[in-house]
Amino acid sequence: MSSPHIKSAVVTAALSALDEGRTPDRPVLRDAVRTLLTALAERAPGRSVEVRVPPYGAVQCVPGPRHTRGTPPNVVETDPVTWLAVATGRLDWAEAVTEGRVRVSGVRADLGEYLPL
Repeated sequence: MSSPHIKSAVVTAALSALDEGRTPDRPVLRDAVRTLLTALAERAPGRSVEVRVPPYGAVQCVPGPRHTRGTPPNVVETDPVTWLAVATGRLDWAEAVTEGRVRVSGVRADLGEYLPL
């Protein structure tokens, strides 16, 4: 099932800029990242994994034990362009992790079953 978030104007604009070989304008990239992070949190509700896409946002998601203090044991971190690619299916999750484009730590940090959105 496709999320309406990936069809939003801001996500489309960011992907179009990337397809044209341009870097999306900062506000467009920020809003696209946040839109797709929100979609992930809706698809995988919970608080056991923290997904970070600096400098634009972070969400907690995935069912399991809740983390409340200090550094979370389950963390996913990537750059904004890679996040757009894995969230929309343009880059395979496992491939992104293997290539080091996505950094993961913790036993629950595999988002493969939730992506693409």
